[in-house]
Amino acid sequence: MSERAPAIVIIGSGFAGLGMAIRLKQAGFHDFVILEKNDALGGTWYDNTYPGCACDVPSHMYSFSFELNPGWTRMFASQPEIRAYMERTADKYRVRGHIRFGAAVDAMEWDDAARRWKVTLADGTALTPKAVVSGIGALHVPSMPELPGAERFRGRAFHSAEWDHSYDLTGKRVAVIGTGASAVQFVPPVVKKAAGVVVFQRTAPWVQPKPDVPISDRLRRTFSMVPGTARVFRAGVYWGLEARGVGFTVDPRLFGPQERLARRHLERQVADPELRAKLTPDYGIGCKRILLSNDYYPALTRPHVELETSGIAEIRENSIVTVDGREHEVDCVIYGTGFKVTEALTDLRVTGRGGVKLQEIWANGIEAHRGTTVPGLPNFFMLLGPNTGLGHTSVVFMIEVQIRHVMSCLRLLRDRGADTIEPRPEVSRRYNDRVHRRLRRAVWSAGGCDSWYLDDQGVNRTVWPGPSFEFWATARRARPKEYVLTR
Repeated sequence: MSERAPAIVIIGSGFAGLGMAIRLKQAGFHDFVILEKNDALGGTWYDNTYPGCACDVPSHMYSFSFELNPGWTRMFASQPEIRAYMERTADKYRVRGHIRFGAAVDAMEWDDAARRWKVTLADGTALTPKAVVSGIGALHVPSMPELPGAERFRGRAFHSAEWDHSYDLTGKRVAVIGTGASAVQFVPPVVKKAAGVVVFQRTAPWVQPKPDVPISDRLRRTFSMVPGTARVFRAGVYWGLEARGVGFTVDPRLFGPQERLARRHLERQVADPELRAKLTPDYGIGCKRILLSNDYYPALTRPHVELETSGIAEIRENSIVTVDGREHEVDCVIYGTGFKVTEALTDLRVTGRGGVKLQEIWANGIEAHRGTTVPGLPNFFMLLGPNTGLGHTSVVFMIEVQIRHVMSCLRLLRDRGADTIEPRPEVSRRYNDRVHRRLRRAVWSAGGCDSWYLDDQGVNRTVWPGPSFEFWATARRARPKEYVLTR
């Protein structure tokens, strides 16, 4: 079954999809649809509803530059507040009517003869747009570890991104597997309810204090009523984060102050030397995501909480057994094991020019020109594509830069009277070679850890190697000489 499609299909209604839709409407272009697999907008902020879920980037930066929110109640907004902001923004800019909910994309195929994409949905519906903008992001496919016997477990088990709110943790014996960004947020509220908690840690994270404070009514009124104050505050936050990220963007040896801050935080909050030793990372700070929390370490010091650093040998019907033979009886297992980041892109069923599949284009690893376009995929744009993630500031900033890039590509099509645009293969090759030369010297590769930033070959396919303003300066506008336009 097929139907007439709008000129542009946007996939996903998170920050990327919403931002793209708003910019299209502001440019006077209304012939588009947003395909959203869920029954509500929000992307990762719809999926993740675990206790304590919040952003680890200051609220005033984790928002659109064109839609500042003077009413943020905290420096680091919670998930419900971020969702509410996204809902209000969608309504204000009148993009909700363009969203088709419950529309999961099954496959995308470029039709050389029709010079259009065929976007097939899970229900069999096929749309035929001229262009596709993928705004699926990287944090939406839960990563579940392959643990022997996991299917035999008779208690309750779920991933943090699929939190079972119907299950009451009060008085239960709970196992938490994983100690990443989500776990440091949900462990403290879980500890308050459960009778016993065992946290299974494979690698200790670097944790720094979270400078999270309520924003006073007076300051919120100032942001709302005094023109320019919210923007000046946001600019201060931006440059503060850029300064904090010099170890990422300049030289890992500049991470000294960040490491000292993390070590002091651990020493202040964990008095037991044995526990503190378990919680001390054995790799360079910044190699994995630096976590922010004021209550994670105190939660681990509670008498009914145990930090288990031995590997898991197997899961039985009512327990978890570690490699040293210890058995922990549990009623519930919560997986805080993150997301399939590179797999979220490589699993896309995309067929480009000449019937070449995306997996063939990416046989040597995922990459894109300016993180946004791919040779062999005409009129196909990726927001938060390969090597556009950040370790120190807001990805919403990167999304907005990419949206500007996409808009300039669309203007090139219009101004040149062309109907397809794609990057020149040799230009894309040079760009990605430069990116990866820089990444090999960066902390993510040189810091002595394995992380979700790296693919199975140990290559960083996730993070941008420089300051975010460099990406803005070089990628906000498509350069005609870097692209092939055809009629």
